[in-house]
Amino acid sequence: MKHVRHFTPSLFLSLVHVCLVQANYAPYFFDNGAGSTNGNMALLSLSEDTPVGTYVYTLNGTDPEGDPVTYGLTYEAGSRRYFSVDRNLGNVTLIEELDREKEDEIEVIVSISDGLSTVSEKVRILVTDANDESPEFINTPYIVQVPENIHANKFTIDRHSGVLRIKTGVTLDYEKSRTHFVVVVAKDGGGKLRGDNKVFSATTTVTVNVEDVQDTPPMFIGTPYYGYVYEDTLAGSEVLTVVALDGDRGKPNSIHYSLVNGSEGSFEISNTTGAISVIKSPNQLKKEVYELKVQASEVSPEGDVSAYAFAMVTIRVVDLNNHPPTFYGENGPQNRFELTMYEHPPEGEILRGLKITVNDSDQGANAKFNLRLVGPGGIFRVVPQTVLNEAQVTIIVENSAAIDYEKFKVLTFKLLAIEVNTPERFSSTADVVIRLLDTNDNVPKFSSDYYIARIPENSPGGSNVVAVTATDPDSGLWGEVKYSIYGTGADLFLIHPSTGIIYTQPWAVLDAEVNSKYNFYVKAEDTDGKYSLAEVFITVLDVNDHSPEFNENIQEKTMIIGSPVKIEAIDQDAEEPNNIVDYSIMQADPANVFDIDQSTGEIKLKSYIRSLDIIHNITKNKDCIWSVVVQAKDRGSPSFSTTAVLKIDITEETLHKGPMAAFLMQTKDNPMKALGVLAGVMGIMVLITIMISTAMFWRNKRSNKIMPVRRIIKKRQTQPSRTVRMEWLKFKRPNNAAEKFVVEDDAQSLQNENSNNNVQVAPVPPAAPVPPPPPALAPSGDASGWRVPTVSGSLTPKFINKQLKKRGHSSAHNALVSELKMRFEKRNAAIGEPHI
Repeated sequence: MKHVRHFTPSLFLSLVHVCLVQANYAPYFFDNGAGSTNGNMALLSLSEDTPVGTYVYTLNGTDPEGDPVTYGLTYEAGSRRYFSVDRNLGNVTLIEELDREKEDEIEVIVSISDGLSTVSEKVRILVTDANDESPEFINTPYIVQVPENIHANKFTIDRHSGVLRIKTGVTLDYEKSRTHFVVVVAKDGGGKLRGDNKVFSATTTVTVNVEDVQDTPPMFIGTPYYGYVYEDTLAGSEVLTVVALDGDRGKPNSIHYSLVNGSEGSFEISNTTGAISVIKSPNQLKKEVYELKVQASEVSPEGDVSAYAFAMVTIRVVDLNNHPPTFYGENGPQNRFELTMYEHPPEGEILRGLKITVNDSDQGANAKFNLRLVGPGGIFRVVPQTVLNEAQVTIIVENSAAIDYEKFKVLTFKLLAIEVNTPERFSSTADVVIRLLDTNDNVPKFSSDYYIARIPENSPGGSNVVAVTATDPDSGLWGEVKYSIYGTGADLFLIHPSTGIIYTQPWAVLDAEVNSKYNFYVKAEDTDGKYSLAEVFITVLDVNDHSPEFNENIQEKTMIIGSPVKIEAIDQDAEEPNNIVDYSIMQADPANVFDIDQSTGEIKLKSYIRSLDIIHNITKNKDCIWSVVVQAKDRGSPSFSTTAVLKIDITEETLHKGPMAAFLMQTKDNPMKALGVLAGVMGIMVLITIMISTAMFWRNKRSNKIMPVRRIIKKRQTQPSRTVRMEWLKFKRPNNAAEKFVVEDDAQSLQNENSNNNVQVAPVPPAAPVPPPPPALAPSGDASGWRVPTVSGSLTPKFINKQLKKRGHSSAHNALVSELKMRFEKRNAAIGEPHI
C-alpha cells in the first residue's frame, strides 16, 4: 500500500515528536489523503453546519512491532477544543459548534503512541461555508446621479418601429450577466390630435437573455501551486493536482493538461485530471526545488484547441527528519566510550584515546545539531559544538586541577547531540567514562597547624605526651607518612615515625621550676620527600614537690609595741597553689600573746597589750623575749610545711610623735631606705645651690655696672629646743657627706628593730653626690653665720649645720674653694675689676 501525501493550495504544518528507545520503532499514522475519513486528519474538511456530537473522523495508524496503539488530541494553549477522540478506537467526535465566519481553520495536534514512543503531528482542519447567511446590502440607500446626456443602458430602440437593438460599440458578456431587463415606454402624440395637452403612455419590460459563445480562455483556480516530495515518497506517487476551468460557462469545452518545461524528466501530469506525479525516487532528484510550467488547453468537441492558459507549479524536495544524530565508535554505532588516564593532565590536552564520530543521515537543516557535555562543569569541553551531517568529536581538558584522583576516581559525562532547527528536536546521548590513575600530587597535611600538650613534671622517662596526625590522600606508597621531630626545644622528646606519638626521652627529667615551656616542630613526609610542618607547644605542669623555706634571718626579731614584725617563707614550686604559703603560730611561750596574719606573715601583739607593763604582768621574764614556733605551709596537694623557732624581743617606742620620728621608726628595720631618702634630699639641696650660684654668676657677668662689694650679715635663727628621748639614735661626726646619716646604736638597744637581728653589719649606704665647694668663709668673731661676697652681693644661708662648723674644712673642700677663688680673680683681672 502506498502512502501518498496530497497537497492543495491550503497547507498544513506537521510537528513530530519521537521518543527514542533502544530496539523500539515509533508508531505512525496512515496518510490516506484529504478525501479519506481515516488516517491522521490532515486537510479534513467539515461544513460549518455539522451538528455537535457528530462522528467526523477515525484516527488510524499502526506500530512496526505490532504493539497496540492509542490515540490523542491536544490543542495549542488558548485554543478552543472542538473535537474529542476515543483513545483506543481513534473515533473523533465534534464537541463544539463550528462557525466559518469566526474560524475557518482549526489546528489540532494528533498523536499516536505504542506505550514507549509517541508521534505527534499538527494538522489543519478546514471549515467550509454553508448557505446560512442572508445577503444584506450595506451603505443604503444608493443614490447615483447620471448626466442626461449619458445613457447607462446597453440597448437602444427605434422610436417609430419599436425595434430593440444593442448600442453600437457595446458587447454583451455571458460570463458577467446572462440576462438583461429593459423597460420600454410607449407614448402617444399628446393633445395636438385631440386638441388638449394630455399625454398617455404604456410601459413594458423586455427580458434579454444572453447566449454564451466560445470567446473566453480557460482559467486556473487555486494558484499559486506548491507541492512537496519527501524522502519516503515512492516513485509514481501523486504530488499535487492543478485545476483549470473553461472561461465559457454556458457550454464549456474539456480541458487538457500538459507540462511545458521544468520537470527535467522527474515529473509527469495527467492529461485529463491535472494530477502531477513524481516518476523518480527522491534520492534520484538532483534539485531541491523544481519550477514546472503547466498548460491548460480548451479542446472542442471536434478536437481542436481553441484556447489555452499557463500556470507555474513549485515542487520542493523535502528531507524528512526521521533520523536522530547517532554516535559511532571504531566498530560501528556505540553509546558508551571509556578511557583511562592520569590525573591532572595539562590544560588544552586532547583525550586522544576517545575515538568518537557523530552523524545525522538527514539532509539540509534536518542534519544540523549541537554537541555538548553534560556532567561536572568546567572540566572538559567538546569540539565542535555545532555539526552538519557528520563530525569527529574531540574532548579537550579545560580545568586540570579538577581532574583529581582524590576527588573523583571515575568521571562520567553524557555526550549529548540535539538537533537545532527542527520541530522534532531529535537527540541522542552517549556515556563517556574516564577512569583516573593516581599521581603523587598531594603533600602530607597535619590535622592542625599546632598542637598543645601538658605533662606533669614528675612523669617518668618514656611517657607519652601527645599524638600528632597527618594524612596524605595519595594512594599506595605515596600516601604513607613518616614523622620526625626537630627544634631547639625537642631535646627531651622523641616521636614515633609511624604513629606520630610524641614521648619523652627515657632519661628525661622534667622540672617545671627549671623549664615549664617547650616548643619545637614536627615534620610529616611522604616517600617522595614532600612534607609539611606543625608546631608543638608542651607545658610541664607543676607538681607540689617543694616545701616552703624561711629566710635566713628568721631566728630573731625585735618588736616595738604597736608595730608588727614580718616573717617570710618562699616555696620554690612554679605554679599556684603549690607556691602559695600560709603562716600560723604553732606554739608560743608564754601563749596567748601574739597574732599572725595567715597570708602576709605579719606577727603582732594581741590588741590588749599596749605597754611593757602589761607584758611584765604576763611573764616574770624581764628581758621580754618570747620563743615562738611558726609554721609556713603551702596549699598544694599533698601539702608541705616548714616550722621555725622565732625569738621576739619586745620593746617600747621612746620617740616623740612627729614626722621625723614616724619616718625613723618606719625605716628603722631598713636603714638603706632611710639613707637613700636623706641622700636624695641632700642631693636636691645641692642641685638648687648650684643652679642659684650659676644664675648669679651669669647675671653678674652680663651686667655693665660694677657694683661695690656689699657685705650682708644675717643672724642665724635660733631653733627651738627639741627634746628627743632616744638614746640609741646618735650621729657620728661625719668624714664625708654620706656619713652624716650613719646611725650609731645604743649598746642596750637592738641593732635593727623589726628586722633580721642576724645581720650584724649594717650595709653601706650609697654615697651622696658631692656638692660644689662653697666660697671661702671669712672668719668672724660672730659664729652665727657666714657670707659669700660676689660682684653684685652675697648669698647667705639661713643656718649652718653645727656639725659642719665643728669639723672644719676637709682637704678636698679647701682645694675646691681655692680653685673657685682663682677663677674669680682671673675673671676680675680680665674685666679690670679689683680683687676680692
